[in-house]
Amino acid sequence: MSTPRRPAADYAPYRLPPAIFSVRCRLCWFVAGCVVLVVASFWSLDLQWGQFFAPEALAAMARFAREFFPPDLAPAFVARVVRASWETLAMSAVGTLLAAVFGLALALPASRLHDGDAARLRLATRGVLNVLRSIPELVWASLLLVSAGLGPLAGTLALAAHTTGVLGRLFADALENAPPGPAAALRTQGVGTLPVFLYALWPQVLPQLMSYTLYRWENNIRAAAVLGVVGAGGLGQMLAFHMGLFQMARTSTVLIAMVALVALVDALSYALRRLLR
Repeated sequence: MSTPRRPAADYAPYRLPPAIFSVRCRLCWFVAGCVVLVVASFWSLDLQWGQFFAPEALAAMARFAREFFPPDLAPAFVARVVRASWETLAMSAVGTLLAAVFGLALALPASRLHDGDAARLRLATRGVLNVLRSIPELVWASLLLVSAGLGPLAGTLALAAHTTGVLGRLFADALENAPPGPAAALRTQGVGTLPVFLYALWPQVLPQLMSYTLYRWENNIRAAAVLGVVGAGGLGQMLAFHMGLFQMARTSTVLIAMVALVALVDALSYALRRLLR
């Protein structure tokens, strides 16, 4: 009884793995350029690592860190910190909500929803979004303090202005990258633009838009805490006040509240994202 022949491909020699770097590989040249840029950045900066890790510098940092302990847990001061934490949370929530509304309103004219869409306002609207997100929250807060005065209103509007630029750009990209099939099927049936958006495009991009909004809410918690440094209210204002007076025990309590607030918002955001999925 004859043994069946094995295919000739089984005897073919194994192929060698591709080369790590190829002259024709554009990605390889891009990675090489990034490596050169990083190396040049380290070379051009005057990073004095020796002084940073010197025994005298480490001892000074240790003495400064010891001044934060124990934190001030007096009931009256803790109550003030809790009120400031709530103010910071409210600033971030309202600022993010306003940014989501205005970001979506600007994302629609900033995106080309299909190939036949003229999108006449696309470049102008994207320019507005670029300006909004290019100006940091601290600069927005400093500008708005002139008209809104000291307090959480200026911080809330500053967060809303910067985050509108960020979310508007992300929303516009999500709308443009949505699968075109359902919307095209409705347009071929003569359905108008608004129903196409509501019944074909909106359900596809809503989970992604919610994820972007929740992520920016996490970032705005941190930004709201920093905005208080310029007088925009919340925990940041308490931090700047007590640190300026070198009251390190109270500064430590404010920092603990910041960490707890960020952890709480991170947990809420994670739970909401799980619920959306």
